[in-house]
Amino acid sequence: MSIKSIYTISAVLALTFGLSSCSTKPEVVSSKRTLQTEALLSNLQQMPNKGIMFGHHDDPLYGIGWEGDADRSDVKSVVGEYPAVMSFDIGQIELGSNVSLDDIPFDKIRQEIIAQYERGGLNTISWHAFNPSTEGNSWDVSDTAVVASILPGGINHDKFMGWLDSVSAFMNSLETADGTKVPILFRPWHEHTGNWFWWGQNYATDQQYKDLWMMTYDRLNENGVNNLLYAYSPGTEPKDTTQYLARYPGDDVIDLIGFDAYQFNEDQYLESMSRSLSIIDSIGKAHNKIIAITETGYETIPDSIWWTDTLYPAIENYPLAYVLVWRNARERDNHYYAPYPGQVSAPNFVEFYNKPEVLFVENVAGTLYQ
Repeated sequence: MSIKSIYTISAVLALTFGLSSCSTKPEVVSSKRTLQTEALLSNLQQMPNKGIMFGHHDDPLYGIGWEGDADRSDVKSVVGEYPAVMSFDIGQIELGSNVSLDDIPFDKIRQEIIAQYERGGLNTISWHAFNPSTEGNSWDVSDTAVVASILPGGINHDKFMGWLDSVSAFMNSLETADGTKVPILFRPWHEHTGNWFWWGQNYATDQQYKDLWMMTYDRLNENGVNNLLYAYSPGTEPKDTTQYLARYPGDDVIDLIGFDAYQFNEDQYLESMSRSLSIIDSIGKAHNKIIAITETGYETIPDSIWWTDTLYPAIENYPLAYVLVWRNARERDNHYYAPYPGQVSAPNFVEFYNKPEVLFVENVAGTLYQ
């Protein structure tokens, strides 16, 4: 379907639902999504025809040896261009904090999300929610029944609904100066096939996990959050499509499917990547879903040719919308996943950048939201 057709259909739907054409706010397609968000969905579905977008977590916020500098990014410092995809995390917003779990002011995160939208790139948000039962962080699994406690009837349900209201308020605040809501790919409850988060495999039944997803989705919709696409993102634990879909909340909720995979041993990494890519490729085609590698990387990237000789061959034959590497921590030694000037893999990353199939923000500007 052409973008022009999407706009035409959207206008008809707007009239059908009685939406005012005189509103100063962006016109909405339905009660769930803005026009720009629907356009993003359509364009992400077509992205494999252009290439694979490259992404980096917290890219413009900090890097190796710096924090908060204007118009700076380790990726940009190496190749002269920002990533096409930037991810951010809103952990601690549920606590009423002014800063995220990585000690970044939410006002700064909002500012950089808007900047990435205005330069034409994609924003995705994860949520490392604190434990509503113990008040520890996401990795606190000392209480194994947290999910049950926040579902309807649970002792922490009302508290958690307030947390979802805080998330809603942040998503609704992501507006440009002219009042356009910034479309976001939201990726909550990720890596649920592992056991390191309180919503993990051993801490909820399949149905409880699905109920958590639906409660999240419904509450945000009730709060007027209409600028989100949703991503389902386990780890590499599933061995086949059945295991991958065991906790899948449904096609009517999910827009993109992916997985998180990190290299510790090269052979194991390539094997898990191949299996997981085959799984999401099959499901994506069967369910008409966008597919992506939602997190990956090799900590400190000690392999000088990792980008072109490990990562690229692993992904090049799959119709991925994007591949995203994790953050370059400024507060932890040896915790970085993208190169910076002088890093051993930086020259090879330039080769990776120069591949016509690998897309940075300059390659997608003006195409994602129209």
